[in-house]
Amino acid sequence: MNHAEQKVEVEKTKFERIIETGKFKELMDQKKKFLVPCTVFFLLFYFALPIMTSYTKLLHQPAFGDINWAWIFAFAQFIMTWTLVTIYMKKSSKFDKIAADVTEEFVKKGGE
Repeated sequence: MNHAEQKVEVEKTKFERIIETGKFKELMDQKKKFLVPCTVFFLLFYFALPIMTSYTKLLHQPAFGDINWAWIFAFAQFIMTWTLVTIYMKKSSKFDKIAADVTEEFVKKGGE
């Protein structure tokens, strides 16, 4: 085994040790509790438009003059995307802090 292979082996071991820490598991649990519902909501909201316009007449009814509900729903998808991105950006700062704590704790305990 050459030096590069040994270094990769050492890095893998360090990463595996970080994964086993309680704070890392807490980080992953918090991210999962946030991301899974957001992803499900996003996909349902996103695919509702083509499904509802293709298989129902619900969105084809006029809302304001010549604008029907399909156009309003499509515009709402932009708002939904911007909202989810904004929420994630705010939430990610908390995730970043926990990740920094995990790294700091690992270094204090003798990791490099």
